[in-house]
Amino acid sequence: MLNFDDEMAVSPIPGLGMQAARGFMPALSANAAARQEQAPEQTVPAVRAEELRRIRVEDKRIINGRTDVNQLVPFKYKWAWEKYLSACANHWMPQEINMSRDIATWKDPNGLTEDERRIITRNLGFFVTADSLAANNIVLGTYRHISAPECRQYLLRQAFEEAIHTHAYQYIVESLGLDEGEVFNAYHEIGSIRDKDEFLIPFIDTLTNPAFKTGTPQADQQLLKSLIVFACIMEGLFFYVGFVQILAMGRQNKMTGAAEQYQYILRDESMHCNFGIDLINQIKMENPHLWTPVFRDEIQGHVKTAVELEYRYAEDTMPRGVLGLNAPMFKEYLRYIANRRCQQIGVEQLYPGASNPFPWMSEMTDLKKERNFFETRVIEYQTGGALSWD
Repeated sequence: MLNFDDEMAVSPIPGLGMQAARGFMPALSANAAARQEQAPEQTVPAVRAEELRRIRVEDKRIINGRTDVNQLVPFKYKWAWEKYLSACANHWMPQEINMSRDIATWKDPNGLTEDERRIITRNLGFFVTADSLAANNIVLGTYRHISAPECRQYLLRQAFEEAIHTHAYQYIVESLGLDEGEVFNAYHEIGSIRDKDEFLIPFIDTLTNPAFKTGTPQADQQLLKSLIVFACIMEGLFFYVGFVQILAMGRQNKMTGAAEQYQYILRDESMHCNFGIDLINQIKMENPHLWTPVFRDEIQGHVKTAVELEYRYAEDTMPRGVLGLNAPMFKEYLRYIANRRCQQIGVEQLYPGASNPFPWMSEMTDLKKERNFFETRVIEYQTGGALSWD
């Protein structure tokens, strides 16, 4: 297990726990550590050869690994590295997207109905802080408990993408001239948003707690549970009502700049969800003792709660039918998504027969499209090596 010991006192802030890492080398065995303590001047000679041997692929593990986390290769989890490369190839920045039409529509008293404006402000009220919560969970929690450097590499990219998403929502808020205090405090003041975040906070607190360490079945299950909540519920379910609503606006040629940004964010989040599911399944393979019937039942309970919370959010954001949508349609959609997430991690489906009322959403996650759905911008992103430097 990695050795992350405190060097300083850190004030406990709910959801934002932090720990100073003293070292990043794999921990020595108890005997080797004792020898170094007895004869500190004999650092290298006193350590057994196996403590210093080069990394072997078979020694690497997702959690509780003892190999040097600074050594990326040899690769064991090539799927993580490939996802990192795919994410880099789909880089984008919010300010590249023209918001002039959205601004004109928003300022026009007849540009949008009150129900459509409610959808936009409620969406931004949730999303402006949701990706910050996700980033804090990665940077201050998940990253330090993952001992596979290939997976850490993707997590670094994911954290950067969460920053881009927060930037994108702020860019929309600023472009439309919305009340920033109202939007950014919605997760405290709007019940349907606050309830979702309060569901997530305990799982953030678990991983960001400086005293939390993996290495026991109970702690490892806590880590696995938090990974499932964030990959399958937060990124894999809590975002989807908002995505459907804003992308439905774009399909009707309304708020196309915001819809374009949501489309890119959806693509990123789909990759985050898929990476998280691969990570979860790999941990299950390496630690089958964690996947108990009681644990699976607990996961099903969390998924059920999440579906209820997200449906309440759908009802709050859409008290009346609008854009050809209504809240009951989302009940079916959320059950359909919940079934998919359960199936992807090997949990029995909760809602047999649930179907997808929004099949067009699959188009939005197609990363190979040459142009985006709204035909406003080419999305063959350039990498640094392809740019022209004058």
